[in-house]
Amino acid sequence: MPRIWKPSVTVAAIIEKDGKFLLIEEETSDGIRINQPAGHLDPHESLEQAVIRETLEETAHDFTPTALVGMYMSRYTSNRTGEEVTYLRFTFCGVPGAKHDRPLDEGILRTMWLTRDELAACADRHRSPTVLQCVDEYLAGRRAPLELIQTHTSVYKEAANAANG
Repeated sequence: MPRIWKPSVTVAAIIEKDGKFLLIEEETSDGIRINQPAGHLDPHESLEQAVIRETLEETAHDFTPTALVGMYMSRYTSNRTGEEVTYLRFTFCGVPGAKHDRPLDEGILRTMWLTRDELAACADRHRSPTVLQCVDEYLAGRRAPLELIQTHTSVYKEAANAANG
């Protein structure tokens, strides 16, 4: 039976405060890179839950998503393995909440607040071209309401069944 192709679903957070954006510096297979707080969608969670969780894990900040900036599909070929992966990225904007005294996720070296121009000046260190594209689209006012995203209750029922299992 042929293998069914599936993209990797990821989420990212655009967090702006006083003209600066909260970003992370992380170790990757391609070296140290700059990215928005971002990561993979886990089983049994909505896209909104995923971006809240990833932001907390990578920045130690609470995050409340307020809108969807965009959905982006891209292909990446690992320099290390040569493997091709297609990513489907959902980028949210929102407001930061409390900062917690907790370690950052493994591989995250630090958080930083950069202006759009500071971010553009280090484009060679971005995790992908989507990093600056998302900031530019956010600054251009691109927003879709969160109501556009629907998560069926079966996603949560499986989580409840697994927990009671």
